[in-house]
Amino acid sequence: MSNPLISFLKLFRDIPAADEALIAQAIEYRTYKEGDYLFQSGKICREMFFICKGILRIVIINESGNEVTHFFLKESQFCSILNSFNNGVVANESIQAACDAEILAIGRRALDTLYEQISYLKPLITQITHQALLDKIAIRTAYLGQDSTTRYKMFMMRQPEIALRIPLSDIASYLGITPQSLSRIRKNIR
Repeated sequence: MSNPLISFLKLFRDIPAADEALIAQAIEYRTYKEGDYLFQSGKICREMFFICKGILRIVIINESGNEVTHFFLKESQFCSILNSFNNGVVANESIQAACDAEILAIGRRALDTLYEQISYLKPLITQITHQALLDKIAIRTAYLGQDSTTRYKMFMMRQPEIALRIPLSDIASYLGITPQSLSRIRKNIR
């Protein structure tokens, strides 16, 4: 069976067999059930995750004490709380499985060791994560200033593969509307 992370990285450049072996040794395969936390806020995030199967969500607790979804990530994407992971600071965000998920995890130290052993790996992963951040900002910005019905319609057009696989309460949280409002919107659209 091929390694999904290595297959993904090979989309960007050739990976020699020796480097594939180093990468494979450094990562750990894990499974999570819907609702499980991969990382909880209040700590320093010391792992980066690669999503093989499933959807993860980045969540934060708002001023009212409610959990709010900041973003969803799907297959073939890296996920971490980057500021915490890169700078060793305590994170306000958590990472949760929005549905059952299969993940490859790598710790900060193991990744740094790989960066020393494989010279092209750090620029490659940095390029991929920076592009993902830009894409995330573009998606979130598109929702700004839109009414809730328009936000829902945009979400369904831009991220249908996520919408079909996660609870409606997570979609409502992400779009900044109540589950009741989302139900009304869905009923009126049909």
